[in-house]
Amino acid sequence: MPDPGGTAEPSLHQLRLFLALGEELHFGRAAARLHIAQPSLSRQIQELERRLGVPLFARDSRSVTLTEAGRALMVEARETVGAMDRLRVRAGQWARTLSTHVVVGMVGAEAAMSYTHVVLEQLRALHPGLTVEIRTLGFAEHLVRLLSGDIDVAFLRPPVPAGVELLELATEPRVACLPADDPLTERPEILLADLGDRVFLDVPPEVPRVWWDFWAVDPRPGGRRVRYGPVVSDMEGLLHAVAAGQGMCFLPAAAREFFPRPGVRYVDVVDLSPSVSALGWPVEHRDRPAVRAVREAATAAISSARWEQARSR
Repeated sequence: MPDPGGTAEPSLHQLRLFLALGEELHFGRAAARLHIAQPSLSRQIQELERRLGVPLFARDSRSVTLTEAGRALMVEARETVGAMDRLRVRAGQWARTLSTHVVVGMVGAEAAMSYTHVVLEQLRALHPGLTVEIRTLGFAEHLVRLLSGDIDVAFLRPPVPAGVELLELATEPRVACLPADDPLTERPEILLADLGDRVFLDVPPEVPRVWWDFWAVDPRPGGRRVRYGPVVSDMEGLLHAVAAGQGMCFLPAAAREFFPRPGVRYVDVVDLSPSVSALGWPVEHRDRPAVRAVREAATAAISSARWEQARSR
């Protein structure tokens, strides 16, 4: 039964589910995006509608649509979830300012790279009382979370937008990531011009465009613009889309070792600029104790005898 008296308030979790379903308008896709079972999503939405006292979605055998109330409450739910996220981030910032705790973000395969291990070992050696929390980040979120202060520092791949400061750690070639049945995979190496107007996978709008323009090489030599295809938000989604023939991308050469997948092939591109690995932090946070500790550890690691061997990985 509806609960118009508001005796049971909706949970933040339910509001997140509501937003996901409101954006997808498909229970299966929303459940997959949220990594929950579809029946569980349906029950939670029904419970949210009961608590709010209004129907949020109109459902039939073929479609899911937002009701008028649902459309209006999407705005309120988004503001509420955003406010709670900002509260959590700010509380985490203050907690780390007042404690010996640092949150380190890792993008892609950076957690497995030798130079990352050398930096973290140096950090623990210099600051044995510092607790280090490692968070694996999707490429669609890492710069947003770094700039918001949700993480203190990140091992990432530039370029970065204004507001992020970098310490370069290593360089390596980039390669083309192509569907296995693409004729170009029969060649030992290719040129950018050989790719023609092949569709390049895209990223969500919250990703800084300066970052993806570099990875897409957009524009190409001669000024040709890239033709974009499906949007992907994490590495597994990207590799799945490539294997399905929906598009291609460029990745660091280390992807050959760390991301082998059926239906995906990697090809050297002779005239493709290399990829840089770096440690990044918000400029405005560079002198916070936790950030300064990681910066100093990375600088010391670069000067150590182990560094050249680490950079070669």
